Amino acid sequence: MSTPPISPPETLKCTVDTGFAEWLAASGGSLAISTYQAGRLFLVGWNGRQVSFLPRAFDRPMGLDVSGSRMALATRNSLFLFANSAALAPGYLAPNRYDALYLPHLEYHLPDLQIHDLAYADNELWMVNTRLSCLCVPSADATFEPRWRPRFIDDLAPEDRCHLNGLAVRDARPAFVTALGTTNTPQGWREAKHKGGVVIDVDSQETVLAGLAMPHSPRWHDGALWLLNSGEGQLLRMSSDGRADVVCELPAYLRGLSFVGGCALVGLCQIRERKVFGGMPVADRHAELVCGVAVIDLASGRQRGLMRFTEGCSEIYDLRFLPGMQRPNVLNTAKDDVKLAISAADCWYWLPKEELAAEQPK
Repeated sequence: MSTPPISPPETLKCTVDTGFAEWLAASGGSLAISTYQAGRLFLVGWNGRQVSFLPRAFDRPMGLDVSGSRMALATRNSLFLFANSAALAPGYLAPNRYDALYLPHLEYHLPDLQIHDLAYADNELWMVNTRLSCLCVPSADATFEPRWRPRFIDDLAPEDRCHLNGLAVRDARPAFVTALGTTNTPQGWREAKHKGGVVIDVDSQETVLAGLAMPHSPRWHDGALWLLNSGEGQLLRMSSDGRADVVCELPAYLRGLSFVGGCALVGLCQIRERKVFGGMPVADRHAELVCGVAVIDLASGRQRGLMRFTEGCSEIYDLRFLPGMQRPNVLNTAKDDVKLAISAADCWYWLPKEELAAEQPK
């Protein structure tokens, strides 16, 4: 199934409550949020006085991960690899406006593989290849290098047979995946989408949790597996005996999960598209669904803060916390400034803007 182009919104608006602003100011970091619906990668930071909000345009951005100074982003037809050129950040646009600057250094050109989650594992970047129902890594010699697929998938075919979507890393190795079904036919997962979701152990190939409503975003944290039972609006924690305990319920279809200290950051989505997402239990329980990011206290399950999109964005896919940087920026390849940045060991320069004018044909 191809994914049609999405027209980016002309206006983007969001609000934050006091709890979110206080949490972000005290966190010492910032957030990166991908939204394929709005075609943006958002960086949400703290400038010392208030929450800052920087949107950067990409074509259908989805999977997102960070590792040290590196950031990876999957879009419709590309995999972008960025690095934080911290030495260049203070001199960009205005003195000390930014304390981090992610520059694109590598781009893999891909067909529309419907890449969902990305995850760094032992210094290697893994991709959830939803169209071909497998886990894979980038390749310099082929479209991708397949590494793993569920045992019920008998062939690598571009048919989205089970809607494999999420990947959790434990001890620097891929450990658990989520899928919307255990089907082996083209788009077969759609028939039981309300309760056919599963969590699969990568090593054993065993299903460790079933009966889920479109699960997403499995994450290993603090010795346990956490995930989003998206269609129910639930944050789940798997106990040692295999039970799934509900930590909290939220008025949204959930996607995107990250942990900071004693809090979980949970991505919230409205449901605009009804062919796939129609009839989800969470929509039956709430008259209005919310899009944004909730800060959840893990000890109590209570919401500490909320960033809410009020215009232009109704769905997000993933989010990551960026520790130690409160005023980050990121450049896409449409920004001419990337042509002026030099970043190497003990060598950081901005070339003069006159260099860009010199490139234009006479």
